[in-house]
Amino acid sequence: MANEHDIAQPSGAEAYDFAALEAKWLPVWEERDLFRAGREGDTRPRKYVLDMFPYPSGDLHMGHAEAFGFGDIVARYWRHQGFDVLHPIGWDSFGLPAENAAIKRGVDPREWTYANIAQQKASFRRYAPSFDWSRELHTSDPEYYRWNQWLFLELYKQGIAYRKAGMVNWCPVDQTVLANEQVIDGHCERCGAVVTKKALTQWYFRVTDYADRLLDDLNQLEGTWPSKVVSMQRNWIGRSSGADVEFEIEGRDEKVPVFTTRPDTLYGATFMVVAVDSELAAELAAGASEEVRRSFEGYLDSVRAESDIERLATDRPKTGVFLERYAVNPLNGERLPIWASDYVLADYGHGAIMAVPAHDQRDLDFARAFDLPVRVVVDTNAPVTGVIPVIPTDDEGNPVLPEDLPPLDPAATGIALTGDGRLINSGPLDGLSKQNAIRRAIEILEERGTGRAAKNYRLRDWLISRQRYWGTPIPIIHCADCGEVPVPESELPVRLPDAAGLDLKPKGASPLGAAEEWAVVACPNCGGEARRDPDTMDTFVDSSWYFLRYLSANDDTQAFDVREAEKWAPVDQYVGGVEHAILHLLYARFFTKFLFDRGYLSFTEPFTALLNQGQVLMDGSAMSKSKGNLVEFASQLRDYGADALRVTMAFAGPPEDDIDWKDVSQAGSSKFLARAWRISGEVSSPTDVTWADGDQALRRQTHRLLADAPGLIESYKFNVVIARLMELVNATRKTIDSGPGAADPAVREAAEVIAMILDLFAPYTAEDMWQRLGYEPSVALVPWRKADPALLVEDSVTAVVQVDGKVRERLEVSPKIGADELERLARDSAAVQRALGDREIANVIVRAPKIVSIATRR
Repeated sequence: MANEHDIAQPSGAEAYDFAALEAKWLPVWEERDLFRAGREGDTRPRKYVLDMFPYPSGDLHMGHAEAFGFGDIVARYWRHQGFDVLHPIGWDSFGLPAENAAIKRGVDPREWTYANIAQQKASFRRYAPSFDWSRELHTSDPEYYRWNQWLFLELYKQGIAYRKAGMVNWCPVDQTVLANEQVIDGHCERCGAVVTKKALTQWYFRVTDYADRLLDDLNQLEGTWPSKVVSMQRNWIGRSSGADVEFEIEGRDEKVPVFTTRPDTLYGATFMVVAVDSELAAELAAGASEEVRRSFEGYLDSVRAESDIERLATDRPKTGVFLERYAVNPLNGERLPIWASDYVLADYGHGAIMAVPAHDQRDLDFARAFDLPVRVVVDTNAPVTGVIPVIPTDDEGNPVLPEDLPPLDPAATGIALTGDGRLINSGPLDGLSKQNAIRRAIEILEERGTGRAAKNYRLRDWLISRQRYWGTPIPIIHCADCGEVPVPESELPVRLPDAAGLDLKPKGASPLGAAEEWAVVACPNCGGEARRDPDTMDTFVDSSWYFLRYLSANDDTQAFDVREAEKWAPVDQYVGGVEHAILHLLYARFFTKFLFDRGYLSFTEPFTALLNQGQVLMDGSAMSKSKGNLVEFASQLRDYGADALRVTMAFAGPPEDDIDWKDVSQAGSSKFLARAWRISGEVSSPTDVTWADGDQALRRQTHRLLADAPGLIESYKFNVVIARLMELVNATRKTIDSGPGAADPAVREAAEVIAMILDLFAPYTAEDMWQRLGYEPSVALVPWRKADPALLVEDSVTAVVQVDGKVRERLEVSPKIGADELERLARDSAAVQRALGDREIANVIVRAPKIVSIATRR
């Protein structure tokens, strides 16, 4: 391995060769272990910079190049600012893509997964993110997923992990269940297949217990998370306020709770609708006539093939089955026919609604389809503001009162009345405005013991069990006598059995159930024969707490050290794609709050700041082999080198914007790096030169960049910093070629600042520049140079003088010049007088100290 004594020394005549720089410096950095965080005795303040977990599917791609490049800019910047920076790396190595790829190739998922990790690791090494490799993780290692199982058991002890039967999202291609968050527009987020419903008993995490905190704590993230992500989480949690109203069902002892946001419209309810795939619908249908039962079963079969998106579509015909049962309205005692339909979802509220067709469009469409009553209970013509209206008068001043405007009839128009107004046809609620009527309706319900104020959420509990092999085994044993029995912590991890001999092809049941030697065990309680749970955990369990495992990656006694969490967490900067704005980020927030409640953490939000990068496109489309527009990460490294690729990504635009690869110039980035690198070889002043003696104009430009770059980096304006670096390189080159020359102290100062800031974007080039300037490695650890305040004060500024829109003069003036003085100088300019000729000045606009605009009258 190389060391500081045998690093090849440069000569000024060398040409810029990115491959040679990579071969030269990578071994040096690895030998010196520059980026290990948390060394014994390190008293620097700390920063934690985290990238979203990469998945090992083949080699790195251009999206990785972008995301990890941005994360590394932030990590390197904070090191220059004097922080001990934790910037770890690992792989989210369980999951369906690995299992499906292994099945397709006829290999063990381990073999395929770890081969890809080795390939990605080699590419990462060359790309040179400043990772602390000592904390490397793979979620498919038993040393990692042991702690998934520990976390599951902690949740189980508190009743947060539980098992229940119900209708679940089912992917017919991957043959496994999906959480609601993994269904995108009715399709599986992994394979794109249309998701259906299936009745299964599955494991859940009770995320809904944390719904209010998940929603309210988003206030902590305003301004440091993208507003789009905050809004997406708020909408997904979807809190709504209203009432739980208890309806009696004739012939049924137990009342049916119905959540409604509009209890004020109870007098307008004319029927009830229950979700066709709910347990309540099946129960009510069982007591109906044989004809209705057959109709119900046929209807249910057809609905199971529909996605939730299809069921909630407003433009599709309403369908349903009358169940020959009636509910009783708790306010007026009216009998309401009960229907089963697909436009009500089993997991919304309690799976049943009171239908108020006059004031809800879907209810109205259903009522019109089946000729059900429509009763208006809100007069949307009635004023509700309390403002006294202006009454028109005739020519003699007598008031002209308009005739009463009767409410429109939704049954005839087909348009529901959804506006505000005052209650009518509603007994004790008549005349009240919406909000007052809601409050009064709830009071009446509570007085009668038939309802209460309530909240409802769009968020549902997280379904975490999967019917696949390549994941964390669920640490529960099922005993005929004892029921569910947790695996003792001393027996963790429950390791996956060898895949050899197992049929891993998706078939609706976990392959683990067929591994008899693994599945059949003694019950920990009674010692009788029992079976392990055959399912594995959703891989989002793995990736929703990995930021904590990094803190104690090599500790086999605990998931993470609480003391280390106090030192490093929460994460200061998180970088990753917006595609996990709900999935991963919501789950990570949930785990953090649970661990806070258990006393393991002292904070309630895991990621203080979030940066979402855009996509890397080609010709306006996402890159893919099938489209023939794929740009390979490996080919870009081979042709242009890591530094040029990193600079190209950062210079392409704001990080959150998409990058179209056809619009960027890797060759231009290479030329810029070569210009910067050549300057370092031409500097001829010694390292101890007095910079104050140098060219003051170049020094001012250098120090303005030193002063401005921190704010630009911290606001993610990486492209602006590179543009300013390019300007400084050009100014330095000009000073060398036509100014005082390469011996000028200001040239050395500028070259050193260029190398230091360039380390954020192009570490190989920056490191070699630093050596060529006469210093030992590494520039990555150089403290940020402080800008001299005296050099930030402009001695003069350039004022532009326009005559009829054309620039006719540039004046060097004091930045404190007044408008009158600047106008006088502009009028006195010979160039301006020539441009004016004999034309009369019509108008002069002065914006001191930068602009004078003179308009003439022709």
